[in-house]
Amino acid sequence: MTGGSYRRLLSLLAFVAPAFVIYALFLLIPTLGGMYYSFTDWNGLNQNYSFIGLENFTEALREDPDFVNSLWFTLKYVLFMVVLQNAFALLLATLIETRTRSKGFFRTIFFMPNMISVIISAFMWTFIFSQVLPQLAEKTGLALLDQLWIGDPSVSFYSILIVSLWNGVGYMMIIYLAALQGVPQSIKEAALIDGATPLQSFRHVTMPLISHAVTICFFLTLNGAFKVFEVVYGLTGGGPGRSTQVITMNIYEEAFSNNFRYGYASAKSVILFVIVLIITFIQIGAMKKREVEA
Repeated sequence: MTGGSYRRLLSLLAFVAPAFVIYALFLLIPTLGGMYYSFTDWNGLNQNYSFIGLENFTEALREDPDFVNSLWFTLKYVLFMVVLQNAFALLLATLIETRTRSKGFFRTIFFMPNMISVIISAFMWTFIFSQVLPQLAEKTGLALLDQLWIGDPSVSFYSILIVSLWNGVGYMMIIYLAALQGVPQSIKEAALIDGATPLQSFRHVTMPLISHAVTICFFLTLNGAFKVFEVVYGLTGGGPGRSTQVITMNIYEEAFSNNFRYGYASAKSVILFVIVLIITFIQIGAMKKREVEA
C-alpha cells in the first residue's frame, strides 16, 4: 500500500469512526448483550445469574400461551398494515399527483398526522372512540358508529388499525409521490396513444417504474408493524384482557412490569428479531426479483 493510499484509508476511517463508535455503543453492544442474556435467568438487577441454555426459548414457544397469542396477533396486524397502508398510500399519491394546483395543500393535509407523536395520536383517538363517536351515533342513528371501539375485542383490533393507518399513511404517500414524479410523462402518453386505458397504463407502465419505491415502503411498513407499541399501549393497553397485546408489549411486561425476568424477555426479543429478519429477507428478495424483471 502506497503512502497516498494509506493516508486516504486513514481519512476514511477518521470520518467513519465517530458514527461507528456511536452505533456500536448504543446499538451493537446492547444488542449483543441482550442476545447473551437471553441464555440466562438474569432478572435485570441481581449481579448473580446462571446460564440456562435454551430454556427461555423453550418456555416462550411451548409454555407461554400469552406470548404465542401476542405473536399471532402481531402477525395479523402486520399483514393488514402491509396491505392497507401501502394501498392507501399509493392511492392517495396517485390522486394527488393528478392534481395541478392543489398538490401542496393535499400533500400537507395527509402528511400532518405523521408529525404528531404516536402516543398523543392514540390518546386523542381514545377520546374520539369513547366520547365523540357514541354521541355522534346517538344523534345520527348510525348503528355502525355505535360500537365498543376499545372495550370489544372483536372491534378493538380495527380501532388499532384505524389509528395506525391515520398516523402512518402520509409518510408512505410522500415516498410514492416522489417515485411517481420520477416517471417520464412521455412514456405514459405513449401508452395512452397506443390504446392503453389509464388503468392499464398504471399497471403496466407506472407500477414497474416505481417498483423500487414499493420495495422501500413494504420494508418500512413491515418493520414498523412488527415493532408497534405506542398505538396499542395508548389505545387499549393490550386489552380487553390481553386480546390486543402485541409482542413488544408482552416483552415489556415480562421485563419491566412486575415480572422482572430480563433474561426471559431478552429471549422473546431474540425470537422477534429472528422472525423479522427472516420475513424481511424473503420480502426484499421477492421484491428485488420483481424489480429486475420489471
